[in-house]
Amino acid sequence: MNAVFSIVGSGVAGLAVASELASRGAELQVFDPAGPPGPHGCSWWAGGMLAPWCEYENAEEPVLRLGQQAAAWWQERTAVERRGTLVVAARRDLPDLRRFARRTEGFREVGAELASLEPDLHGFSRGLFFEDEAHLDPRKALADLHAGLVARGVRFHHTEAPANLPNVIDCRGLGARDTLRDLRGVKGEMLVIRCPDVTLTRPVRLLHPRIPLYIVPRGNGVYMLGATMIESEDRRRITARSMLELLSAAYALSPAFGEAEILEVGVDLRPAFPNNLPRIRRIGGRIYANGLYRYGYLLAPALARGVADLALHNIRTEMVDEDRD
Repeated sequence: MNAVFSIVGSGVAGLAVASELASRGAELQVFDPAGPPGPHGCSWWAGGMLAPWCEYENAEEPVLRLGQQAAAWWQERTAVERRGTLVVAARRDLPDLRRFARRTEGFREVGAELASLEPDLHGFSRGLFFEDEAHLDPRKALADLHAGLVARGVRFHHTEAPANLPNVIDCRGLGARDTLRDLRGVKGEMLVIRCPDVTLTRPVRLLHPRIPLYIVPRGNGVYMLGATMIESEDRRRITARSMLELLSAAYALSPAFGEAEILEVGVDLRPAFPNNLPRIRRIGGRIYANGLYRYGYLLAPALARGVADLALHNIRTEMVDEDRD
């Protein structure tokens, strides 16, 4: 009889692991007392940018290499927009744009072309266009993963996993700190706004001295605006400073954002290990998959493949720590 795997946690890590295992024919079930994906999980508030080259500007090499696999994996499971990423800076911050260019690759410099790429951007003379990057809607992606698993017959239990359950894969994020003592929470704050007067067709990153901003189109004049990276574990509310800086940066992209309607404010904690890279650990017979940090949708496919390789074939990929049984 084949083993039945039990996934604990149904954020992007848990659902991605479940989807990968199911695609390989594994039997599994998912436990999450919080219920289906929703605002209770940090995956709900993500930007959904599949932007390995942009992230490489201040990330380790595995983020670039493994992140390049993400768009194809997601495209098999949900809608992916392959329109690239545009990085811009105000004239006074052009040295930051040059620094960004030196620290990454996979782009071409654009000048006059900016007006045709995004006509509603104002006041920018130069930018970097990462043509091969992509993005998705995180909430649709979570719903599509969930629906795909249900269609395969996977059972979802909105309860705590029973004690001493065999073949457990723990994807609880910060909830796993009862075992993963080196996990920390990194606060992120974001806004969802509606501004029908602005039409952006791809994610735009604005380099800013204090708070680098990204804005991601969600369709119908709705945009996700984010996100802060604060070494704090206060997930209660957005700060006034963050709200002001996010909105000011959006206004800098286009003054029309001054008339935007704020639809949602999101605050949550991203689980991160000290090196800000995800890890797979086997402790006491349980596999732990965690630490996606700000790379949730970008590195979840690589994390899921690593877990499936370990669980099904005992193959240890680079994300696997030493066994700690």
